[in-house]
This record gives sequence, structure tokens and C-alpha cells, in this order.
Amino acid sequence: MKLNSMFSMFCLSCMLCVLISCTERGNIKPVQLTCEYMTNPAVVDVAAPRLSWVNEAASEMIRGESQQAYRICVASTKSKLLKGESDIWDSGKTPSQDSYLIPFAGSKLQSGQDCWWRVMVWDSNDVASSWSAPAMWGMGLLSSGEWQAKWIGAPWQGEEPRTELLPEGGRRPVSPQYPAPYFRKSFEVKSNIVSAKAFVTGLGFFELYINGKKAGDDYLAPNLTNYSNRESVEYPQLITVDNHFRDHRVMYLVYDITDMLRKQQNVAGAIIGDGFYDCTNLRWTAPFGSPRFLCQIEITYKDGTKDMISSDESWKVKESPIVMNGIYDGEIYDANLETEGWATVACDDSGWKNAALRKPPTGELTAHTAPTDKITKTLKPVSLVKNDDGKYEVDFGIEISGWIRFKNLQGNKGDTLDVKYICESPLGVQKYVFKGGGKETYAPRFTWYVFSKAIISGINNLTTDMLTAEAVNTDVPVSAEFRTSNPLFDQINTIWQRSQLDNMHGGIASDCPHRERAPYTGDGQVACVTVMHNFDAASFYGKWIRDIRDVQNIETGYVPNGAPWFPGCGGGVPWGVAMTVMPWEYYVHYGDKKMLEDSYFAMKEKVRYMLTWLTKEGTMFMQRTNISSDRSNRWLNLGDWSPAFGLPSDELVHTFYLWRAADFTAKAAKALNRKDEQTYYSTIANEVNTAFHKKFYDTMNKTYGDCGSNIFALVMGVPDDYRHDVVATLHQEIVEKYNGHLNTGIYGTQFFFETLAAHGMNEVAYEAMNKRTFPSYGHWLEQGATVTWEFWNGSSSRNHPMFGGGLNWFYRTLAGVNTDENEPGYKHIIIKPQLPEKMDHVYYSNMTPYGKVVSEVKKNGNRLEMNVTIPVGSYATVYIPVSGNAEVTESGQTIDTSSGVEKIGIEDGLLKLRVMQGKYQFKN
Repeated sequence: MKLNSMFSMFCLSCMLCVLISCTERGNIKPVQLTCEYMTNPAVVDVAAPRLSWVNEAASEMIRGESQQAYRICVASTKSKLLKGESDIWDSGKTPSQDSYLIPFAGSKLQSGQDCWWRVMVWDSNDVASSWSAPAMWGMGLLSSGEWQAKWIGAPWQGEEPRTELLPEGGRRPVSPQYPAPYFRKSFEVKSNIVSAKAFVTGLGFFELYINGKKAGDDYLAPNLTNYSNRESVEYPQLITVDNHFRDHRVMYLVYDITDMLRKQQNVAGAIIGDGFYDCTNLRWTAPFGSPRFLCQIEITYKDGTKDMISSDESWKVKESPIVMNGIYDGEIYDANLETEGWATVACDDSGWKNAALRKPPTGELTAHTAPTDKITKTLKPVSLVKNDDGKYEVDFGIEISGWIRFKNLQGNKGDTLDVKYICESPLGVQKYVFKGGGKETYAPRFTWYVFSKAIISGINNLTTDMLTAEAVNTDVPVSAEFRTSNPLFDQINTIWQRSQLDNMHGGIASDCPHRERAPYTGDGQVACVTVMHNFDAASFYGKWIRDIRDVQNIETGYVPNGAPWFPGCGGGVPWGVAMTVMPWEYYVHYGDKKMLEDSYFAMKEKVRYMLTWLTKEGTMFMQRTNISSDRSNRWLNLGDWSPAFGLPSDELVHTFYLWRAADFTAKAAKALNRKDEQTYYSTIANEVNTAFHKKFYDTMNKTYGDCGSNIFALVMGVPDDYRHDVVATLHQEIVEKYNGHLNTGIYGTQFFFETLAAHGMNEVAYEAMNKRTFPSYGHWLEQGATVTWEFWNGSSSRNHPMFGGGLNWFYRTLAGVNTDENEPGYKHIIIKPQLPEKMDHVYYSNMTPYGKVVSEVKKNGNRLEMNVTIPVGSYATVYIPVSGNAEVTESGQTIDTSSGVEKIGIEDGLLKLRVMQGKYQFKN
């Protein structure tokens, strides 16, 4: 009887779901479902994944809407979900306005489980929406004991990387270059397969094939991490730290290969590239070991039984046609060495060798719940010219990181296609040896190049339809739109975005994508806010900030200049301070308190380390040495970098960042309700602030110094007694001494424009951004730049995104869009635009955790129009300039009669309004 009652209730629930979805729609509807910030992630390894959605208004006329309740249903299959059979979790109607990062609270999730989910919401009138479109996530392996696969490698290599120890210390590369190995395994399957998944990774990079077809569309996978403990070898020419890192990890991917399997006989294959794991460019990085591979295929049948195919010494291995590959070295492919159908049942592998077992990396196997690298853009040639020497010069118009893909080429057996990419920084080779006899197609796999142009030789009759440039980078989509009445500003934003994408590989942002390819923490923290204002970067930074935590010294709290650690990463205090800056900025932008919870201890440890370098005056001046040296190493102790004219004092910059680290840690303590620690870190910040002003302020000349020193001081907060004098000095410094140009390096530039605007000099900021002469962004464009550069004068690298830090002025000042750190993640949006006299239009939109926010300002003489969009789940404080006796209206109505708008008052000559969800048009 009890079972019958339960069945009847279940059926009634299903009928109710169908009835609601058919008869009620409401004013809002849930869209853009994500799990741990990812759309349909194939693998998640947290016990309670967090689910989010965006509520869209049913029409543009709706205002003041909010979600009052939600219902989440999760099922083991898509068909069950659509039938209303929520066998994993049914939250029921849950009164809540939350639509963001809702923890899963159903039955205990199992390894390898698929979870299909959808959500229904109730609007402010308690009317239900229809069900959202279904979404899914897949569970990873939740305990290390579930891994039965073994790490395997090529028998022609040992455990060690292709380097050798030197008697005087350090390592050097050794020959020969080994070909990338093919791996394969034949296996049989039974009928009635329900699902088949491959849990797989390879170091440095891998590609998985099933029956001759590549699984997924990922490239250069997995993401770069601090894979394993490396021997404590000091590289005399580099920046050295010890091996006392907090953690190591290796990321694994999951591919659903159900539809790739055939009846009975099947083959799994893989190609493994060296990547950063076995990298011989010892100027920038250090290797971990020889390439290796791990794969566990789990097949589930209708009767509940399972088969498992795991990598072990029974797998077969053979040299591939990729005779050489390296992140910095490039790639050589000899088509004459191809094995036809190497990953299919048609291939006879009797002559192949057995794989060799390899030691597991010490890093924890972690689900790849982060974006991978993909082909994100393709370009056709702008021009293709055959030179007098028979070589071709191709131009794709803009600089990208990626490669050229060739198709339908014809050449004689043994001919070599040679691609030399035109770049100011060193790049590896790209060569293809023809096998002849027909049309051939080729693109590299395990490296990337940086180029807009290339010289191609070794082929006759090359036409534009035979080659395509493919941009390859971590798949972080653009989430924002920015445009103004000043085309230069639009161009500046565009070239920075392109440079940022060029530098996103392996789940990190590098300083430059060619010469160094290194995950500099300083470059990361200085531009992270700009990235968040332009890209959907939550999962990207979630992974990279974890990398930074991983490389923190567990004894001292020191955070190195690169994460994962590269011994070629020079830097100083503003680099390691990323450990405090990035988690806080992430929290402010995304409103994710878990980021602070996960990072708070590391933030405190970083401050603890910085305090060990306090001077007797209470300032900070770090003079760190290499491990076995007693002499300060400049490349461990930099202040600012890439100056326009000169650098501010290192001690001044170090002290500024100690203040900033302590201040952000105090704010994190407040957000986490740790009041005693908030007081402690606030006291440190205040004491450092006082010491800064006492040490660096020149009372006679009313300045803290040149080259951004006054900018740093104003960001900290100059005492009232002489703030006016410092502002006047800064104005004279920029306008007269530098003729309206900026005078800052990368860290000063981050604050330059917004600080000027905050102190009544927005017109000065505009003129500096509008320059086309040295030093300026426009100066780069005048020289033909399609990306941003490392130095204002164009020396060294010409693809560095770090100066993007200064562009926040576009979004937070011109368009005026800010989030409130007390209600983070754009729960409370502040829109306070400042349009300079010479501009009459700015438009900025971005996808927040709650939906799209828009701020558009148009000027027509003395009249002003502001178009504002506030998403469901947010509210805004909007400031509107008031000119003369002109009345401010909203969509033709007075403010008092406008729906969704509440007048707060007049503040500093601006009309201050509280604005609820909706689209608005203000005019005065």
C-alpha cells in the first residue's frame, strides 16, 4: 500500500510538472544553464556541483521583475528528465531569489555519472515559467582508488626528460629528438551499450582517437599545471625557488565515446606531444619527465555490467610521423612515416612494441572543469604573393597565435614544405615532408606560432584556397561589447582583446605567446579586471588562481613570479601579490564566496611573507636572492616594469603592494565574517599607508615622485592636508612635463586613467588615451600594431596584453559600470558615466552572473540620453548629470511616474536613482 501511495504521488508530481509547463509562462524564463561556470561540462569532481542560470524577462517592456522561487530537477538520463522522472534530485518549489551557484543537494553523486538537469522559476507574481532547456554535467572519478589505468610511455625513452645534469649545476638539452608516439589498444564490446566514457590525459599534450576519429575538438590538452615535483636543480642563469610548493596536479578530461564505438572489435589510439612536460627550452622553463599517457575507458551495458579498458603495458606503441615537436621548437611532420589507419581495426599492430610503464606524476588527478584550447577563429589570406625566389608570402591581416592549416597540397615524395612565420620574437619551425602521389593536408598539433604573415617555400602553385590561419587559444568567449564615438578607443580595445586571447593557452595567460609563453603572475593580476570586463572568464580564473595557490611556498608563504612555476619568470613584489589581488577581484566581479574561502589562507600567508621585508621605517623593500646565493637578484625584486620614461622607486612600489595585499585580505576577512582578522589586516594596511606617506612624500616639491609615484599615492589615499597639492602636481606633471602623455609602466598604467578621473582630471585622461604619439596605445596603432606591445617604444615583444589594465577606464569611467563590493557579482550595479567633452557616445554591455548589463550615453549639444539595462536579479544605482533646469525624463515620463525607478536625491550635481530590473531611457 505504501509503495502504491508513493507511486501515485510520483505520478501526480510528474503530471503537475507537465501541467505547469503547459499552462503557465510567467514574466521571466531561465536560460544559459551552467554547472561550475561551464556549459554542459563533461567532467566535474566536486561532491556538490553548483548550478546557475540567467533569468530573462519575457519582453523588453517588463520591469521590476525578480525570481521568487525555483525548482531544479536532476535525472540520470535526458529522457527521464523530459518525462519528469527526477531520480537524482528534485528540489521542489524552493522560495529563493538565488539563481547563481546553487549547490546540488540531491542523492550522493557517483563517479562517472551523467546528470541531466533543468530548472523552472516563479516570477514576482508567483507565476511559473516553462521548464528551461535541459543541460547536463558529468561526474569524474571521485577517489584516486578508482583509477585502474597505469601511466605508459614509449619504450625508446626513459623516465627522464631530454636533458642532462651539468657538473656545474643546471641542465642542458640532449639529442636525439624523439618522435611523438602513437599508442593503440584493440578491444571488443558487447551489444546493448548504454554509455562509454574515456577518462584520459597525456603529458605534455595528447589527442585521443576512437576507431580513427578524434574524440572532441580540444587542442593542446590538458591545461598547463604544476604537474609533478621536479628535482631541486638550480639553473644558474635563471630565477630559482625551492620545491616547497603547496600542491601539484594533473588535469584529466572525459570524452563520451558511446557513438564512436562499433559492434565487437574497436581500437583506441592516442598521440602524445612533449608540451611543457618534456620541454628543452631551459631559458624559460624546466622539464618534468618524458611524455606519458593515462587512459581508462568505462563501458556500461543495458544489463548493468561494465567493461574497462585501461592503459597498461599491453598497449602497443610506435613512432608517429611527427618526428619532432616542442612548444618552443615547433613541429616537423614526415608523411612518409604515416601508418595508414593506425587507430582503426584495419591496422596490423603485430610489429608494434609494447608500451613501457611510467611513474605517475606526483600531481593529484583533477577533473578538467576549465576551458581547453580550441580553434576559436579562422582567417582567409588577405593576400598571397609569389616572390622572385619562388617563395610565397601570405598575409592574414591580423596577428594571431595558432597555425596555418594546408589542404589539397601536391608535391613530390621527399619535398619539404617549410613555413617561416614572420615575428619579432623567436618561433619554432613548421615543416612537412611530402609523401607524394596525391593531395595532402596538414596542420601542426603540439605547438603554436604567432603571426600575421609567413613565408612558405617547398611548393609550387600555392593558391589561397589551400591555406587557412587558425587561431588557437583557451576557449574563453568574449562577453562584452564596447564602442564609442572615438574610433581610436574602439581600436585600442580590439587590439588588446586580440592580444589577450593570443596569450591564453592551457588555462593560463602568458606574458607573450612567442618568446616566453610563461604564466607570469604579475601580468595576470594587472590585467585580470580588464579581462573580467570583456570575457566570460570565471572558470578560466578559477583554474589559474588554484595554480597560484599550488605554487605558494608552504613554509614561507612566498608566491613566485609564475604559476605554474617557470624558472625563467622574472618579476618581483607586484607579481606574487597576485595571490591576494586575483581572488579578491574575482569575488567582486563574480560574487563567488567560495573563491575567498579557498584562497583566504593563501592570501594571509602571502601577507605574512611580505611582512618579513619590512624596513625599520615600516615600508617594504624586498631583496630576495636565488636559493644558493647571498646576493639580491634583480629579477626577483622588480617594482614597476616597461616604463614610458623611467621607473618609480622599487621600495615605493613594494610598499604600495604590501598595502594593497593587506587591504584586500582585510576585505576578504570582512566578506567571510572574520572580524578579528579583518581588524588585524586593516591595521597592517593603515600602518603601511602611514609609513608610505611619511617616507615618500616630498613636502618641498609636493610630490611622491615621477613615473606613476603620485598615481600610486592617490590610489592609497593621500592625507587631506596635502591631497590638493598632489593632484595639482600630477596635473602639471602630465599636462606640462609630458605634454599630455602618460608616464607610467604596466602597474602605474593600470590606475592611471581612473585615478585622473577620480580626481577631477577626466579630460586629461581622455587626452592621454587619445594620443597617437609616444608613449600611447595610439602610437602602437600608428605603427601598424594589431595587438598590444610590451614596451611603449616597441622594443622587445610586440604581443603583450599587460597594458590592458589601463582600459578599465573605458568601462568603469566612460560607461560608468561598476559592481558594489558589498553586494558583489553585479547584484548591486552602480552606473555613473563620465563622458569627456570631446566624446558624444559610449556603449558598453557585459554579461554578468545575472544577465546583460548595458550602459549607453549619447550627447546631442546640451542634451543627454542614457540607455540602461538591468538584468533580473540585480538592481542599480544610476547617476545622471543634471544640466540647468532641464527635467530628467524616463521613456517620456517624469521620474516620479516612471515604473521601476525611485529618486534618491541629488549628489555632487548628479541625479541619483534606484533602478530595478528592466530597460530604461533617460533624457535631460
